[in-house]
Amino acid sequence: MRIAVVGLGHIGLPLAVQYASRGNEVVGSDVNPQIVEAINAGTSPHLDEQALIDGVPQQVASGSLRATTSNVEAVREAEAVVVIVPVVVDAERQVDFGPIDSATHDIAIGLQPGALVVYETTLPVGTTRDRFGPMLTEGSGLELDRDFFLAYSPERVLVGRVLLDLRRYPKIVGGTTDAGTQRAVAFYAAVLDHGTEVRAVANAETAEMTKLAETTYRDVNIALANEYARYAAKRGIDVSEVIAAANSQPYSHIHLPGVGVGGHCIPVYPHFLFNDEPDLRLPPLARAINEEMAAFAVRQIEARVGSLRDEPVLVLGIGYRADVREDAFSSAFRLRDELHAVGARVLGHDPFFPDQHLRDAGFEPYDLEHPAPAVVAIVQAGHAAYRDLDARKIPGLRLLFDGRNVLDRGRVEASGVEYLGVGR
Repeated sequence: MRIAVVGLGHIGLPLAVQYASRGNEVVGSDVNPQIVEAINAGTSPHLDEQALIDGVPQQVASGSLRATTSNVEAVREAEAVVVIVPVVVDAERQVDFGPIDSATHDIAIGLQPGALVVYETTLPVGTTRDRFGPMLTEGSGLELDRDFFLAYSPERVLVGRVLLDLRRYPKIVGGTTDAGTQRAVAFYAAVLDHGTEVRAVANAETAEMTKLAETTYRDVNIALANEYARYAAKRGIDVSEVIAAANSQPYSHIHLPGVGVGGHCIPVYPHFLFNDEPDLRLPPLARAINEEMAAFAVRQIEARVGSLRDEPVLVLGIGYRADVREDAFSSAFRLRDELHAVGARVLGHDPFFPDQHLRDAGFEPYDLEHPAPAVVAIVQAGHAAYRDLDARKIPGLRLLFDGRNVLDRGRVEASGVEYLGVGR
């Protein structure tokens, strides 16, 4: 097949590599010319997945993969178009359709008769049919479900292991009609590895809600774990021990508490469900609880060491989760703001980001190899680089706050530094 992948970010590019590896001719498009230039030069612009780093040069050299900055060009000869342009929320947590609307207008211009268009970007329920269907019809002059077909299939993968997750998780597919569903099922059966389950659901709306349901479940579960952690903290109970013991019962699946929730998904997609639906009560409450955890952490810290005004506080890990070079919606930023609010000097360290990135993000860069004084250090991202951190090497350190409960408490306390975790 000739396939267009619109959006070559941390998920779109692995999709393009996967499709090319199955013998298809893939043209990817992206608005970022540096991404396009790197791919056409045979190198991956994203360095968070070894299979991707290896796969891009292989597929480019074979002639199966190339990139362009023109969505219209990418789509013009495609039999199938997969759209993975981000949809996020703005500062007021309202959905921003701008980039994907623009991409959809371009796709409509290049769309050819008989083509299948599949959106993989996480969307509010009804968007594929009610927003993008009319855009594609009007812009192309083609009739939906006669001249072209439309479906939705949520991406369900994690950055850094996309190609692995594509093999492990069922591919959920729903079209705007049965014909669209059937064509999308056939498409994924052809482009994914043999043995990968492709599961059809009733329609595009069911597929859209599937992604929102699984993401919001995680947000609500984490909020419950955070509530348990706060309860345990008041009573001198180690919540980590409680959760491990509770989860030994097969019907208990309590997630882990933490200093906040970050990333492209969990802080964003619940808003797609509840922003316009006042009858949903748990999801917005869970969002509020998880957003409050940075303030809770700062209160816990000040209760132990006193006022942080004018004191240096080190945030370890700016990434939104362990060992990823990505800080989208990271709870490090809310932690930064809460620390600034009490007058602290906020230092930052992350082995995945250069000093200028830290400065631009509002942190004073910190060098663990040549450490400066800090009264408190907070593990915000549980990077492997911090697991064996020697607290004695940070001058003046009084408290190490383990915001992900990943450190060895005994080791920290043996160094003469007080340990405090989330609910520990």
